[in-house]
Amino acid sequence: MTGPAILTLLIVLGMLIALALEILAPDVILFVSLAALFLGGILTPEEAFYGFSNKGMLTVAILFIVAYAAQSSGILESAAARVMGRGDGLRRSILRMTLPTAALSAFLNNTPIVAMFAPAIRDWARARGLSPSKFLIPLSYASIFGGVCTLIGTSTNLVVNGLLQQEMGRSLTFFELAWVGVPAALAGIAYLSLVGHRLLPDHKGPVDDLLESGREYLVEMEIRAGCPLIGKNVADAGLRNLQGLFLAEIYRDEESIAPVTPSDRLRLHDRLLFTGMVNSIVQLQKIENLIPVDEPRLYHDLRRSGQARVVEAVVSRMSPMLGRTIKEGNFRAHYGAVVLSVHRSGERVVDKVGNITLRAGDTLLLLVNNDFFKTWNRSRDFYMISAGTTMPALDRKKSLISLACLTGMVVLAGAGVMPIFNAAILAASILMLTGTVTPAEARKSIEWNVLIVIACAFGISKAMDKTGAAALIAHGIINAVHGLGPLGLLGAVYFITSTMTEVITNNAAAALAFPIAISAASQVGADPMPFVIAVAIGASAAFSTPFGYQTNMMVYGPGSYRFRDFMRVGLPLNFLFMLVALVVIPLVWKF
Repeated sequence: MTGPAILTLLIVLGMLIALALEILAPDVILFVSLAALFLGGILTPEEAFYGFSNKGMLTVAILFIVAYAAQSSGILESAAARVMGRGDGLRRSILRMTLPTAALSAFLNNTPIVAMFAPAIRDWARARGLSPSKFLIPLSYASIFGGVCTLIGTSTNLVVNGLLQQEMGRSLTFFELAWVGVPAALAGIAYLSLVGHRLLPDHKGPVDDLLESGREYLVEMEIRAGCPLIGKNVADAGLRNLQGLFLAEIYRDEESIAPVTPSDRLRLHDRLLFTGMVNSIVQLQKIENLIPVDEPRLYHDLRRSGQARVVEAVVSRMSPMLGRTIKEGNFRAHYGAVVLSVHRSGERVVDKVGNITLRAGDTLLLLVNNDFFKTWNRSRDFYMISAGTTMPALDRKKSLISLACLTGMVVLAGAGVMPIFNAAILAASILMLTGTVTPAEARKSIEWNVLIVIACAFGISKAMDKTGAAALIAHGIINAVHGLGPLGLLGAVYFITSTMTEVITNNAAAALAFPIAISAASQVGADPMPFVIAVAIGASAAFSTPFGYQTNMMVYGPGSYRFRDFMRVGLPLNFLFMLVALVVIPLVWKF
């Protein structure tokens, strides 16, 4: 093994560990890894930064604009409001939801689809006495199903296509992946409708618990000068008889008084920790100079305005709040919202709200005004999953133009009239020229962190190929499946890709698996195309962990899911997709 190969493998191993442990944001980890390969002399400047001009990466950037147009026009909200029907049985309801979700995800970014469908589906489920947790995992999975059916279904497909163009000078056609994607999607939908729904948990979400329980969030209030509570004991102050509120703890200087007794006497600057229901907090406002500790002005403004309401926001992997406490991140000043509670893995984080360090997937219960959802709905900081949100009116002009541009792009690319890159540029240009998407909205719609991951992944893939590290790994895989023939090798490549994508980003998994697949095919004298297709499908088929795909992360908190819920429902689905792929791929792309 050569020195460059050893160095490359060490850098890639460190990258994988950092991604799995989420030490930093994925775009930072991949950029630092690429920089290490460049500074270590493994890659030239042209090789290291080739990905930043690759058509696959640029196509993803342009498609963000097209997807934003469809999202902002109201098409998705309109579809979400009609998709579930009257609720004639769990199986039929899951079927009604997964079929259109998969169909839309074949042509649109699945993140806004899940973001738009989730609130409508949760409201629908609650209105019928059903648990939203029975539907949110299938919603995420269905969006993944559709992504493997077309070239633009997911950015991963475009990454694989870009690598294919770089390596072999050819491109996947628009519907080429549908040969295996459509059967796999139909098998997945059948599994969820017939079997998977039995494995889904029956959890209540944080909003459900909040409405049914009086002790699901914490509010900290401070006794200021002039407060009538000073000098009184808890009983005389009337704090034992509050409706829907409970005085759980008193902080005095550096001491904590808990449990609180009726005889405990209150002093100036005591901090009182209440638990209770949102609407019950209004009782505390009647007590003069009893002030919220973290955000007194905003809190009172919201309550007095009569516009306050509770929404849920899931912290995304790209949020600037990650790894910081709510107080350190100055959440109130930045977002204009009061954090009432933080839920993690379906349970409330028991700590003072301001001291909670946020993680990706945390569900925040926020007290906001009526303008909050409009302002932050499409923020990349978190995904809005709100039960009480009014659906924006359908803009018919924008809807027609957006639908026409999307349809035209698909027809032109699918019929081979022009490459998807050209068709996407044409669609985005029309959208901006007609004012359907403003230049400011176009810039805002692009997820730069995703593009950085994709661009860096190209350079890292090049290093794996150039140094022989990919060939070395491929040789080990070939030896491990010796005697099983090309089909066994195909299965090994698919399995490795699928396993990697469950713990790191799907784009990074595709980029790492691609050179290994090409090298493995070359070493056994097989056509590389079956292995390329296996990488494309395997890198998107992330069902058994909440971290494998961003839509899984989006429903993780709102569905009050546990890690094991994804394992229980998703592992059989992983193997089902693998089985379909191993049956169909050799029939369409010969070894």
